[in-house]
Amino acid sequence: MRQQQSITDIAGIKVGHAQDKDALTGCTVVICEQGAVGGVSQRGGAPGTRETDLLKPMRLVQKVHAVMFSGGSAFGLDAASGVMAYLEENKIGFKTADAIVPIVPAAILYDLSIGDPSVRPDKSMGYLACQNAKTDKPQEGNWGAGTGATVGKIFGINQAMKSGIGTSCQHLGGGIMLAAIAAVNAFGDIVDYHNRKIIAGARKLLKKGQAQFADTLDVMRSQAGRTILSVSKKNNTIIGVIATNAILTREQAIQLAESASDGIALTVQPAFSIFDGDTVFSLATGQKKGNIHILCAHAPFVFADAILSAVRNAEPTGGLPAAGE
Repeated sequence: MRQQQSITDIAGIKVGHAQDKDALTGCTVVICEQGAVGGVSQRGGAPGTRETDLLKPMRLVQKVHAVMFSGGSAFGLDAASGVMAYLEENKIGFKTADAIVPIVPAAILYDLSIGDPSVRPDKSMGYLACQNAKTDKPQEGNWGAGTGATVGKIFGINQAMKSGIGTSCQHLGGGIMLAAIAAVNAFGDIVDYHNRKIIAGARKLLKKGQAQFADTLDVMRSQAGRTILSVSKKNNTIIGVIATNAILTREQAIQLAESASDGIALTVQPAFSIFDGDTVFSLATGQKKGNIHILCAHAPFVFADAILSAVRNAEPTGGLPAAGE
């Protein structure tokens, strides 16, 4: 099997994007047609989610059939209805006595500050994302749920930077794979965990159109930063999936999602703020016998790599620069 270094390296997983490049919003779907044992870790203080309760222990349904990420804030949860419609048409879902019910957890990010805030992902866009789903490596940067994603917003959107969506994969030996996809819309700065340098974040504007990184943690410690935090409302999040082809129980899938969330702490300053709705889903397709301890040890780095890829592949838009500049 070819190695794409993406979440679609895992057999049975497809990814599709749909977006409005003018309005700067979109959605992304991760489809598991055969179902996958799911889990979730929700650590941020401002979540926008759907169907996360069924991913807790001691729930009837063990497998999910897709995970949807969307821009549009809470309005964007409507895109999950399009995913459900597509899966139902294709007879993919939990079989009850009367109907096939697709299980589609979802999470949203707030991208209304750039583009056209009156345009949000809806049922038709969610359906289109499913039609676009492929096993090829998905586009990264300004695509799908990453179309309107931004980072570094302590000074407001005008001094933020463009971010996006990214993916990664590690082959752990014995045929076991661990992969991630993440839409990065953080309140704070993004740092390269290898050298702790900021690669995208809040900018301090200088003379003659120049700028430098402000370092959000430093700003928060200042009197000016405390004033900003007390009077402003920020709406941000990192949402994503950590996936494996290993056989996991529901409890182990939750543990994997919790470990992957540590990748946010590796790459985001500050991580899990009250302004962020950070949510990580896990998917285990159950094709290989794996070791949960090895998977959890690597999960933070795999998820962190997806975050970094999202930022490095972003392109300038909406009047905001990107890391590539």
